[in-house]
Amino acid sequence: MDEIINILEELGLPFAYDHFAEGEGPDPPFICYRCPNSDNFAADGTVYFPITEIDIELYTDQKDPETEKKLEDLLVKGGIFFDKTETWIESEKLYEVLYSFEQEA
Repeated sequence: MDEIINILEELGLPFAYDHFAEGEGPDPPFICYRCPNSDNFAADGTVYFPITEIDIELYTDQKDPETEKKLEDLLVKGGIFFDKTETWIESEKLYEVLYSFEQEA
């Protein structure tokens, strides 16, 4: 997880695990990251190789290809293979660009 923290610090945007405390959320762009699941590899009835799923959620109030590219370049530089999806959150008036990947726990 330290590698992910280093990438987010290098990106230079405010970030928090899962969410910002109510009333303390920064103006966009900002990032929330979390580890929603595991996808462990089992052998002989035990966890042989622990794998953590990681989501990095980039929130912006307008489409921001420059920030997306910077984050993607940092992930690639870190040797992280990711999937990317995007959605508009009408109730928040924000775009969410989601980067999902797995990492050895």
